[in-house]
Amino acid sequence: MMVNRQPGLGAPSGGLPLTGTGSRRELAGRRPAVTAAGPMMREARLRHAMGKASRAKRDGTRRERIAAQQAAARRAEVRNKVLMFTGVVVVIIALVVGFVTYALVSKPHSSTASGVSNGPVGTALASVVTDTTSVPASTLDTVGAGSGVTALPVAIKNGSPLTSGGKPEMLYIGAQYCPFCAAERWAMVVALSRFGTFSGLSTVHSSSTDEFPNTSTWTFDKATYTSQYLTFSSVETETNIPSGSSYTTLQTPTSAQQALLDKYDAPPYVPSADAGAIPFVDFGNKYMISGASYSPQVLQGKSWATIASALKDPTSPIAKAVDGTANYMTATICKLTGNQPATACTPVVKQLETKL
Repeated sequence: MMVNRQPGLGAPSGGLPLTGTGSRRELAGRRPAVTAAGPMMREARLRHAMGKASRAKRDGTRRERIAAQQAAARRAEVRNKVLMFTGVVVVIIALVVGFVTYALVSKPHSSTASGVSNGPVGTALASVVTDTTSVPASTLDTVGAGSGVTALPVAIKNGSPLTSGGKPEMLYIGAQYCPFCAAERWAMVVALSRFGTFSGLSTVHSSSTDEFPNTSTWTFDKATYTSQYLTFSSVETETNIPSGSSYTTLQTPTSAQQALLDKYDAPPYVPSADAGAIPFVDFGNKYMISGASYSPQVLQGKSWATIASALKDPTSPIAKAVDGTANYMTATICKLTGNQPATACTPVVKQLETKL
């Protein structure tokens, strides 16, 4: 039997309790429990979300810290490489400086890069160069043929003109150890200075163990010569520094220069016993000299300054030998240049030309 219930009525007749969905009091008693569960769940979910955010933040911080450490490590590595490279460079520079210093300190005071010399340096050298390259024309004319000149330039027959740069070429082949080359160089410097200008002349002496030992002289291995009238080429084949049974090599003739030496420093121009002798001087393939033109004896025991000073005194044995030889060389060159310049090819020199 269905029971109708209206608000405000009590239990139906018969005293039986209401069943089914329950009374209002029972429903009212259960509502609070349902209502209390909501905030708790929301709080739990909030705590879970905050936990995840905290973990994400901690993970991000840890990654940033690791990245920073890695960047610092890379910077340290680069810095170490830079320091290492800088250290290597410093060591190399120190070694180079040390080597150069050692070379300069250990090298004899009187040594040049080519051979040994105890000649003047600085202003003293400049003074000797000036005295040798500027012998007055009046002094040279007074000396004329000189005395003690034992050999004159020899004419080359049917030689093809030797030229360079459109000018006649004068070729010298000698060596620093050679005492006869030492004597000939003095006359060559005097003669050539009348046609052009030397730069870079340096002193050297002949071998200390050869005849006429330690003859004071010049070397052409670092010198340059400029002239509008002729070209001067020089080859210093060896130094004065002993090496085994000979001397250390300095310069090597070209194949063309060697061919001229083989062709003209031989019979019929020189005795077969003297073939290949030095000094050898070729004047444009028109004249040649083999051996010294005067004895080196006149220079024995004399310093560079003493010899250079004596060149200006036409009465000195040195001037008569050196300047006399230089005059014959000048006459030979004047025949190649058409007697130019007139300051060199003076009447006295032209007179010497007739003797060639």
